[in-house]
Amino acid sequence: MRDRNVSLLIGVIILALAAIWVDLPTNPGIHIHLGPINFDRDIRVHQGLDLQGGMQVLLEAELPEGQELEAGAMEAVKVIVKNRVDALGVAEPLVQSQGDRRIIVELPGVEDPELAIATIRETGLLEFIDAGNTFVPPDTVVATTLGGAVAPTEEITETAVTPEQIYNTVMTGKELDTVNVALDQYGKPEIQFSLKPAGASTFATFTSRSVGKFLCIVLDKRVISCPRIQTAITDGSARITGKFTLEEARSLAIQLKYGALPVPLRVETTRSVGPTLGQDSVQKSVRAGAIGLAAVLLFMLIYYRLPGFLAALALIIYALLNFALFKLIPVTLTLPGITGFLLSTGMAVDANILIFERMKEELRWGRSLSAAIDAGFDRAWTSIRDSNLSTIITCVILYWFGSNFGASVVRGFAITLFIGVVISMFTAVTVTRTFISFVFDVFGERLQDRKWLLGI
Repeated sequence: MRDRNVSLLIGVIILALAAIWVDLPTNPGIHIHLGPINFDRDIRVHQGLDLQGGMQVLLEAELPEGQELEAGAMEAVKVIVKNRVDALGVAEPLVQSQGDRRIIVELPGVEDPELAIATIRETGLLEFIDAGNTFVPPDTVVATTLGGAVAPTEEITETAVTPEQIYNTVMTGKELDTVNVALDQYGKPEIQFSLKPAGASTFATFTSRSVGKFLCIVLDKRVISCPRIQTAITDGSARITGKFTLEEARSLAIQLKYGALPVPLRVETTRSVGPTLGQDSVQKSVRAGAIGLAAVLLFMLIYYRLPGFLAALALIIYALLNFALFKLIPVTLTLPGITGFLLSTGMAVDANILIFERMKEELRWGRSLSAAIDAGFDRAWTSIRDSNLSTIITCVILYWFGSNFGASVVRGFAITLFIGVVISMFTAVTVTRTFISFVFDVFGERLQDRKWLLGI
């Protein structure tokens, strides 16, 4: 039994040291390069809009006068905008409806606001058009057989091709299967894509009979590139080249990958959100949390003495593990998220109190210290399990609500509370029990005669 307690103690210490390493603000991250294995992962704290600032964009559907929105159109727009924002790598974005024609998008920590807005609002209608023997310069605005009108989001500054020049649309972006950004042999960004079976068949038929002619790739009626077909493309894969930067290529790939918006959008307002209020709130929250935690630890030390001291050590490990998981998953920290963490901290202490009170009852009934420790943990476990299970179910419901109704702050609260409850069950039962069992193995006889150390 003693060997098992020592093994568990070593495991707890190793776990605590690993958590400390992850929690270090100067953590270099995980970078593994061994032969074919290449793994790079930065370990850092992800902050939400209320903590680090960012941008809020209000988008409104822009339709010709007299035209009504189709049923479900704005819901489809919201899904596509959400996919595009997620692909931008923005942590904890908020995309939610406002009324029947508007969508609010909050982007924490965006580095290029103009590119982000362009990526979100562009309609993203990709067409492959037959230009015949005529080379059409990039950036030329053209009319096609798939609706001659230019997308409403475009401001036409270049000279558009005359209305008589209507190009045949061979295929649209709906036939795209995969879209990726890569670098060509000269280090210039390009977009590689593959087609669905039906699109691949159409593409193969067209390129087979059009060798030597031009095929223009058009996005929202504006030519991106116009390559000459050198040979038939029968494998259903091709690439888009053009004069764009790597970030512009990624933005274009996102638009193509997540489809065209069924409704064009107009930017109604944009607002920069500074982190000053968030930082002030965080400082107050951390201060309040530190005061509350110190008061709880002081109570545990005074009332439960030695077990309280061991529970305090377990609570410190709990906090280290929580923060380490926040960085590893990663979890985006917002004020509601911090609230969830602090709430779970109180629940971790509550579990220890149930255990210690049960231990004290067993000792008062004349049980030996060893039997009292076992009974305290075993008989308090059912209460701890049931109370935490009910909280976990609540967290799942809150997460579902936040995910389906655009309430990201509710979702963040549910995630941090869920993680905290699960870890608190581990630290309150396993870690605290390991500490108490080890101390009993070492000082058992002395403690038997000094029950005041146990708060009795």
